[in-house]
Amino acid sequence: MTPYSSEHLLHVLHAHQQRFHYISDQAICEIATRLHLPRAQVEAVTEFYAFFHRSPRGRFDILFSNCTSCGNLTLMQQLCDRLNVCMDQTSSDGLISISQTSCIGMCDHGASALINGLTVTSLSEQIIEEMGNLIESETPVSAWPTSWFQIGNNIRKEGLLLTEALEPGAALKAIAGRSSDEILNEITASGLKGRGGAGFSTGLKWKLCRDAASDSRYVVCNADEGEPGTFKDRILLNSHADTLFEGMTVCGKVIGASQGYLYLRGEYRYMLDALLTTLQNRREAGLLGNNVLGSGFDFDIAVVVGAGAYICGEESALIESIEEKPGIPRIRPPFPVTSGLWGKPTVVNNVETLVAAAGIVLHGHHWFETSGTWQSKGSKLLSVSGDCARAGIYEYPFGVTVAQILEDAGAEDVQAVQIGGPAGRLIGAESFTNHIAFEDIATGGSFMIFDTSRDLLAVIGNFTHFFDHESCGFCTPCRVGTTLLKNGLDKVCSGHGTAHDIDELQRTAALVSRRSHCGLGMTAPNPIRDGLKVFPQLFEARLLHQEMEPEFNLDASLEEARSLTNRDDAEAHL
Repeated sequence: MTPYSSEHLLHVLHAHQQRFHYISDQAICEIATRLHLPRAQVEAVTEFYAFFHRSPRGRFDILFSNCTSCGNLTLMQQLCDRLNVCMDQTSSDGLISISQTSCIGMCDHGASALINGLTVTSLSEQIIEEMGNLIESETPVSAWPTSWFQIGNNIRKEGLLLTEALEPGAALKAIAGRSSDEILNEITASGLKGRGGAGFSTGLKWKLCRDAASDSRYVVCNADEGEPGTFKDRILLNSHADTLFEGMTVCGKVIGASQGYLYLRGEYRYMLDALLTTLQNRREAGLLGNNVLGSGFDFDIAVVVGAGAYICGEESALIESIEEKPGIPRIRPPFPVTSGLWGKPTVVNNVETLVAAAGIVLHGHHWFETSGTWQSKGSKLLSVSGDCARAGIYEYPFGVTVAQILEDAGAEDVQAVQIGGPAGRLIGAESFTNHIAFEDIATGGSFMIFDTSRDLLAVIGNFTHFFDHESCGFCTPCRVGTTLLKNGLDKVCSGHGTAHDIDELQRTAALVSRRSHCGLGMTAPNPIRDGLKVFPQLFEARLLHQEMEPEFNLDASLEEARSLTNRDDAEAHL
């Protein structure tokens, strides 16, 4: 595959839709013939990804984020009213279509949207009015104010990874002449764990892949950070792309791979040209391609751009997507380290992990392991957003308290913090003395703050709707269960729920968590379960107070929720 293959199915479908505003049955047949793929596969991919459409979209296609940090649906309704169009419907003249989308990774920039795939941030009533005028006059998006599309890094606190940008080639020169074992031992000794939240040993993952019997291996960088409230990879891709590609190349040398892939989330497509330029510069400098730095090692990197599927953040679903299939998670085992991309051993690491790996081989494992805690080495990048004075990227040594982060971000009257995104943990003030660390509160990076002005039950509802929308539909517990959770919580939020509905929410949540095929379903109930545990009074206040049947006693049901101190307790309760 070339650095950005225009013949990859996802890229062909994107190009076609950009031109014709939808993908017709005829187009599916023609694309299948052109790419020598089964028609059913092309149709399945088209139906799977949110950014592909089977019916015409407008020449101005606008997707407003519905995230609690970078969304404002009031502004979306303002534009609908201004242009006299209905949400999810293309205007009769084909000029405009307006819809919602999940978080687009701009949580530090306020209300945001995608305009024909381009990101516009810091939306306001005035900008919406001006946008309406531009659309009515059919002014091309390329002629809209450039300030609307400027995206800053908002780095608030630097640490090990952000203080210094590595010189291109520095890490590769540092490992020149060193064996695979020596490099691997450096990574292992550092204690580097995967920064996606699961915390698997990076050194062990690389070793398992290297030692797997195969004639070829792959390195995949997971840059599909779709978790609402997470935007740290955006900053690394924007300002530390060379270091990322250096880390991928180091991994390739250790495991014996000659090809790497960067899987870029569709919402970050605006970065594509800059990333391709960086890759080309590295080839011209001898840092990629054949005979890297004269070492006899061949390694190159290609970019695949996603098309709006949160599930593709799961490593096996991401691999399926690179293979031009719907991003449905695989049954594991086998794991990617033994059977990954095209059935070959594959390392999948996220952006932050690979950037850290490059720093470790350059500076040595002591540089990394002396920071953090005894179980959580190094630093962690946090995407801080929500109700605070200074949203942005904060890099801390592992072990920092939640309270310290809140103070640094200028957060006041904090009611709750969602750590690790909707799939993570919802905590209240009694947990603000806890620490960000794998042994305490682990996180992929999202840190969403909600003050006392927020309707926290509405926030939990937003997260529940997110999981229902993003379920890939492969397994029944997740496909049906997330809908049941959404409907049940909506009933409670609307004031029509009873203690029976609370009981059903608990039971359904435990079932979905325990029986789902992949991590999405396993974590989808977390907002509801944490909400019932930490903020039961919010649910109680919304219940319809009426004479209950004996088996649905309100106090008993809420007490039961409080007693389920962890998720294993809830599963055992079934």
